[in-house]
This record gives sequence, C-alpha cells and structure tokens, in this order.
Amino acid sequence: MSDPLRLVFMGSDPIALPLLDWLAGKGEGVARLAGVVTGPDRASGRGQEMRPNPVKSWTAARPLEVLQPEKLDAAFMERIAALRPDVVLVVAYGHILRDPLIALPRLGTLNLHASLLPKYRGASPIQSAVASGERMTAMALMRIVRELDAGPVADVEQVPIGRLDTALDVEQRLALAAIPLVERSLPRLARGELEFAAQDASKASFCRRLAKTDAVVDFTASAEVLAARINGLNPWPSVVAEILGVPVKLGQAEALYGSSFGCPGTVNLADSEGLLVMTGSGILRVRRLQRPGGKMLAAPEFQRGFPIPPHTVIPSRPMPELVSSAPFGR
Repeated sequence: MSDPLRLVFMGSDPIALPLLDWLAGKGEGVARLAGVVTGPDRASGRGQEMRPNPVKSWTAARPLEVLQPEKLDAAFMERIAALRPDVVLVVAYGHILRDPLIALPRLGTLNLHASLLPKYRGASPIQSAVASGERMTAMALMRIVRELDAGPVADVEQVPIGRLDTALDVEQRLALAAIPLVERSLPRLARGELEFAAQDASKASFCRRLAKTDAVVDFTASAEVLAARINGLNPWPSVVAEILGVPVKLGQAEALYGSSFGCPGTVNLADSEGLLVMTGSGILRVRRLQRPGGKMLAAPEFQRGFPIPPHTVIPSRPMPELVSSAPFGR
C-alpha cells in the first residue's frame, strides 16, 4: 500500500467540514493534511467583529499550517511550495487560481464542484439546481483549468433532490457525498489510474453569485417554478413576499396541480400543511414562513401569530434569471 498523499486543502465554506473531519480522522491512510489555505478573517455581525470563516474555525486547536492570504502572490507561492503538496484539493475557495499554483503540486490541483457538470458552472450551483427544479445533482471531482469550472471530470457522487428539499438540505448531502468520492479517487490518482474526461461544452449552463435582489417572487409564474425557486433560495437570500405590508420570508413550498382560479398572488385559504396561493398555473402551497425578527415556522403556527385572511393579494415582482447558457457578465 502506498504512503498517504500530502494534501493541501483550499476552501472557506461549511460544505467542506465533513470532508475535513474525514481527512483528519479515518482518511489519514489516504491523504495527510499538509496545510489549509482559507480566506482571511472578516468583520461581521452587528458589532462588525473580526470573525474566522468555518474552515478557519475548524483548524483551531489542530496542529496544521494555516494560510490566510489576501492575495495569491509570490510570498504565498513560496509558503505553499514549502508544504510540498502531492495534490491540492479546492472546495468552495472563492478565488481564481493562476497557472503556477495549479501546476505546483506533483499530482495536480483538483476541485470539488457541487453539480452534475457541465450543468451549473459558477458560484451558486446548489441553489441554482434546486431553483431550476432538478431532481438530481452531484459532487464532481475535476481538474482545475483557467476557464470557469470547465476542467475534465474524473468522477461524481450523485445526490437526489426531493420536491421539498431546500438548498441547505441538498448542501448537507453534498458535503457528505464528497467523502466517498475522495476516498475512492485519491488512491487511484496516486497510482496514476484516475482518468479524466472532457466536459461537453455544448451542454454547459452557468450560474452567478446570488444577491439580495434575488429575494423576490412573481406569482404570474407557475406553481412548479415558484416552489423550486423558494426552496432553492433557502436559506439565503430567501424569497420575500410583501404580505399585508410586512416583508415575509417564504421558506419552503410545493406545487399543487389543481385548477388555479383568481388573480395570481391571491391567498385562497390555508390547509393543515400550508398557505394556498394562486399562481399563473397551479396552486402554490407555502409550508414555512418567517416574519421580521421571528423564527421560520410551519404555516399553521405562523398563521396563529400572523393571520392572513383569504382573498389577500400578495404583490408580484419580476424575478431575475439565475441560470444562463453563457457566463454572466459577457
């Protein structure tokens, strides 16, 4: 059996934490963490205190070399070269890597991307897949190239998306899916047996970084489209509807395929599972809601503290596109 690979990890988001736990425990026979590269501490919260990101917090009390560069400059390159990585593994790091860094490890620089590539290249693949009504996604292991998420793919670990799943639900499953994918792939990489297949660029789609301006709802769309979007934008930025003059977050929804009568956005009634709202096609059942300063609640409990009468009309606002056939900004 070959010695464990020296692995440098690059990432900042909580989706990486289950994999890091595995690498620091049962995965030590596959790869040893030689160092962690993550984003600098940032000011956050009401007091704007400097806080570490989830990956930096994970490294606390662990005997690891931790780098938090503002820039991936020559000084950073010297420090990462000193770690002598066999492979660099990137998970949601958030910065474009340049060719010298990509080529530095003996066995290359790999990326875990949370989609069934070539679909959903870009910054919000999980939210975009759920918001687009997909029923399957994946964690994909690929080589990094300069073009956005366009590198050849070695393997994927598929994850189903249920009709009530939010982006957070799917992210948690994808985080766990990274473990078996890395566990079977790194030994093959070490032996020179891991094969990479080029993506079909003609089937590529692109997603962008989400913004608070995406937190809108247009009830003239179909119930199916709206349910997927509400679930896909949970927990952030969350779809927000103006109900009786109050901005209310819609946290989970499903489409009912009955006749939609009345003006889109009109509240019909509430049943034991949610608030029923007319749409351009079909009925939307909103299952979870949250008002400012409150908690996300199941619709019946929410209505006890914030009753929404039948025939209430919720205004619509145009919804920005989340996915494109070409990279955003071109």
